[in-house]
Amino acid sequence: MTSPVTTPASAPASVTAAAPAPTPSPCTPRKSARRRELGAAGALMTPFFILLVTVFLIPVATAVWLSFFSDDQPGLGFGPERTVFVGLRSYTAVLTDPTFLSGLGTVVLYCVIYIPLMVIGALALALLLDSGVVRLRSWAQLGLFLPHAVPGIIAAVIWLYLYTPGLSPVIDLLGKADITINLLGVHTVVPSIVNIALWSNLGYNMVVFYAALQAVPREVIEASVVDGAGPVRTALQIKTPLVRSSVVMVAMFTLIFALQLFTEPMLLSQATPMISSRFSPSMYVYDAAFTRNNYGLAAAASVVLLVCTIALSYGVTRWTNRANAPEEDAR
Repeated sequence: MTSPVTTPASAPASVTAAAPAPTPSPCTPRKSARRRELGAAGALMTPFFILLVTVFLIPVATAVWLSFFSDDQPGLGFGPERTVFVGLRSYTAVLTDPTFLSGLGTVVLYCVIYIPLMVIGALALALLLDSGVVRLRSWAQLGLFLPHAVPGIIAAVIWLYLYTPGLSPVIDLLGKADITINLLGVHTVVPSIVNIALWSNLGYNMVVFYAALQAVPREVIEASVVDGAGPVRTALQIKTPLVRSSVVMVAMFTLIFALQLFTEPMLLSQATPMISSRFSPSMYVYDAAFTRNNYGLAAAASVVLLVCTIALSYGVTRWTNRANAPEEDAR
């Protein structure tokens, strides 16, 4: 008897289709490129932020912290000295101190004289060099820039020699012409300090303006010449408006450094009684910290000076933006 042959079960007719490979999103290359750009920017900006935190934010935070404390001696001054929290007492002492307010007034007068002379003088020299009237232009630039290479202390010592009667050949020469002048008198001491700052920094700012003028399109200047504009009109009405951003930058940085006036009056104070130990806010801070050993008062004065500097810089920026807004709307 023959046994039946068992046939295997037939495989299912439907065959599962393979899943299609995922297509890359068109945004993926853009995202990866964006990440690489952010990573490169972060790597390049990291040293800047490290320096910013190290040399600016930490000292500012330390000064603010110190300004709320003071060293007091309880028991009518016979007890041990200890550091106590005094709140805003140091700020009140600074803002009511007539010597500090007088120093602020001196710095304001210094800025009123110094900043316009610096900006206008440096811009005029740069326009003169850019016009091509000056021969040996590279040598003229070097000669104007060299005083900036002299350290501020050395420059102040040089001018102290020229300002001191009995030592200065300039004063001796004026004396032979029957001209008597005290360059460190009550009415001349601030202009004398302005002269030192101009001698030291005029060439540097001139180079900044000259570099900005080199970026002005030559086609614009040639078009103004074709329209009949002379050299003076071209300089004032064509070139100067095109370098306005550089003018604002130079004015702002000049203002910031002018508010920190210290080196020149500190050295000149050795030769004239017209410059006291608290002649400027920076000298007030130095005197409070290293002469009176009142670090809380010095910290409060430095914070007040910082706030004034930030406020004035912000005001200059806002005023500049408002002045440029009509021109941008017209474009």
